[in-house]
Amino acid sequence: MSNLNEQPRRSDKLHLNVFLANSGHHVAAWRHPDAQADASQDFDHFKRIAQLAERGKFDALFIADVVALWGHHIDALSRTARGEHFEPLTLLSALAAVTERIGLIATATTTYNEPYHIARKFASLDHISKGRAAWNLVTSVVSDEAWNFGRENHVEHADRYQRAEEFHDVVKGLWDSWDDDAFVRDKASGVYFNPDKLHVLNHKGEHFSVRGPLNVARSPQGHPVLVQAGASPAGRALAARVAEAIFVGHHDIEAAQQFYREIKEQAATFGRAPNDIKILPGITPFVGRTREEAQAQFDQLQALIDPVVGLRLLADTLGEDIDLAGYDIDGPLPDTPVGQRGSRRDQVIALARRENLSIRQLYLRLAGGNPAIGTAADIADIFEAWFQAYASDGFNVFFPVFPNALETFVEQVIPELQRRGLFRTDYEGTTLRDHLGLKRPVNRLTKEAVAV
Repeated sequence: MSNLNEQPRRSDKLHLNVFLANSGHHVAAWRHPDAQADASQDFDHFKRIAQLAERGKFDALFIADVVALWGHHIDALSRTARGEHFEPLTLLSALAAVTERIGLIATATTTYNEPYHIARKFASLDHISKGRAAWNLVTSVVSDEAWNFGRENHVEHADRYQRAEEFHDVVKGLWDSWDDDAFVRDKASGVYFNPDKLHVLNHKGEHFSVRGPLNVARSPQGHPVLVQAGASPAGRALAARVAEAIFVGHHDIEAAQQFYREIKEQAATFGRAPNDIKILPGITPFVGRTREEAQAQFDQLQALIDPVVGLRLLADTLGEDIDLAGYDIDGPLPDTPVGQRGSRRDQVIALARRENLSIRQLYLRLAGGNPAIGTAADIADIFEAWFQAYASDGFNVFFPVFPNALETFVEQVIPELQRRGLFRTDYEGTTLRDHLGLKRPVNRLTKEAVAV
C-alpha cells in the first residue's frame, strides 16, 4: 500500500454528519438563551434539525446512546439536559418518515443486547428509510448499564470486545438470511417466497447460539452501514476488520494522520481497500461573521458550565469512581488509578501533563470538545486542511446549540465548502451507501457464495 501522505491532492468529497444532541452538543447548551430547554422530548425539534441538515446535504444524522442514565452522580446529572433522551431507533424511524435522503445512524451496544434484536431492528429501519440506516456498533462504557440488565458489575473491557466481535458476525450473518430476490409474492402461483433462497445461520459460538433466519427481508443496502467508534487497540482491530465508517476524537492533525494511515493499512491486512472505510473525527464549529464574534459564542457557553458538571465530566472520562471534589480545581490533576476507560483516559491524562493544565482548565477543554472557531472561511480552511492532509475523510459535526449553530453552518459554511469543490451540491444517490461511496455487500450465504 502506498504512503497516504504521498498521494496527490484529493478529488473526492468530504463526508459530514450531524450529531443529534437535544438542545445542542455542548454540556451547557440547554442554558443558552437561544436554546429550547425541553428539546429532548420534542419531536418537532428533531424534525426541524433533520430537515435542515438534509437541506444542507449532510450525509447522515448520528445519535449516540447509553441504556442508562448518563451516570449515577445525580447532583451533576441534574444540572445537564442528559437525564432524558429518546431511544435512537424509535426517533430515527420517525425521522425517516419526514426526510428523503439523509442517512440515519443509531448507536446500539453489543454488551447489553442480543444479535437477533439488533439485526432485526436495523434491517427494519433500512426498509422504512429505503436504504438510509447505519448501526454504530459500540461496547458499553457506562457501568450503570449493568444494573439494568441483571448484573452487579460491568463486563470487563477485553470481554466486551470479544463479545462484540462475535456479536457483529452473527448480525451480519442474519442480514444474509434471504437472497435479494427471495420474496416473489406471486399471487397467481400462491408462492410468497422461494424456500431455496432462505438461509439458516445455525451459529454456535462462545457467546451466542443463534439459529436464525431473520424474519425481515434482506435490506435495501444489503446490510445497513457499519459504524464503529472504539479507539483502544481492541476497538481499532475491530474497526479495521468490520467498520465502514469510524468515529474518532482526535484534536490534532498529526495524531489524526497517524490514526488514518494505521487504520487503513491495518484494514488492508483483512483484504480491504482504503476507500472501504471513512474516518470521521468529531469537530465543534463556532461560526461568526468575525473571529471575535465566533470566540464570544464559545466563551459564552464555556461560562455556563457549572463546576459540579465540569468535575463530573472529567471524572467520567478518567474513570467513574474517581472523586476530584477534594482537590483544588485550579491546581494540577492528581495521579489517577487505571479504570475501564482505556485510550480516552490515557489521552486526557497525557494532555493535562503535556500542557500543565489545572483541573478546571482540563474540564473546560473536555467540555469544549474539538472547537473550530472563526468565520465560515476559517472553518472551511480547517476542514480542507485535515481532508487534504489525509487526517480525515470528513467530520462528525457537533453543533454547540440547536438550531442556530446548524442554521448558520448550512447558510455560511456549506456554500463555502461547495465553492471550493469540497462538498456535494446535491445528493447523487438515494442510500447512505451511495452518499459514502460504499459498495453494496454480497450475500455470503447464497448457494453460489457458499460453493466458492
